[in-house]
Amino acid sequence: MSRHSEEINSGKRFSFGKNWQNFIKEINEKNISEAEKSLKVMLNLETLSGKSFLDAGSGSGLFSLAARRLGAKVHSFDYDPHSVACTNELKCRYFPGDDKWRIEEASVLDVNYLLNLGEFDVVYSWGVLHHTGAMWRALENIEPLVKINGKLFIAIYNDQGSWSRRWRILKIIYNRLPGPFKPVYAGLIMAPREMKFFMLHMLKGRPHTYINNIINYSQTSFRGMSMWHDLVDWIGGYPFEVAKPEAIFSFYHGKGFELERLKTNAGSLGCNEYVFSKRGIR
Repeated sequence: MSRHSEEINSGKRFSFGKNWQNFIKEINEKNISEAEKSLKVMLNLETLSGKSFLDAGSGSGLFSLAARRLGAKVHSFDYDPHSVACTNELKCRYFPGDDKWRIEEASVLDVNYLLNLGEFDVVYSWGVLHHTGAMWRALENIEPLVKINGKLFIAIYNDQGSWSRRWRILKIIYNRLPGPFKPVYAGLIMAPREMKFFMLHMLKGRPHTYINNIINYSQTSFRGMSMWHDLVDWIGGYPFEVAKPEAIFSFYHGKGFELERLKTNAGSLGCNEYVFSKRGIR
């Protein structure tokens, strides 16, 4: 049995890839277009033509696909074999036999693997590094992969203090539950939060806004994702680490990176997004 399988079976790791395997059954042109738009907005680029793009922790493969459609030469890797299978499935659907999109199974904690990859114009790792079990080491490991004047686009869970510690416990419980109970648990955990949002919209006389946000989640999430699969990923996502924006900024600033764009979640659930440019050590 692989180390990954052992971690899943012992409840030490969430099966991200199996969640994404369900998601990619639903992927359509709308999802892909939203993912492309997210990359263009955050990277402040209209095209990735002529650029190399590393997707470190490709997950569903949606953003590797978006980068390839925007013209990049893409290298995708993931620690989860099911995520690798998802990414391969999307390549087979949209870019069969393409020699400008390479997909491998590997860990961002494997320095020897990373050293053989070279450097990239864009290194992308959205919502991945805080699930490695060694977030700061993972943040360190991807830094040399960015070319001088290249861009690093990452998303890291926001540090909410005691709330983050509570969520860690909820995630541990989820991963130790028998399989059939997990979706029920996820629904029970998120129901009070969703009910609160619905009631707030009701009090404002805009219940339709809440309903439309759910129906059009792939657009309102600005990433082309699915609401249910995002929620399952959030509740189950373990290992789980967090960081305040200033900690991430300080970490990369000391390595010669300049912050180009920061998108915070205003203190709520989810990730803060960062785009850095690599200028080199002064």
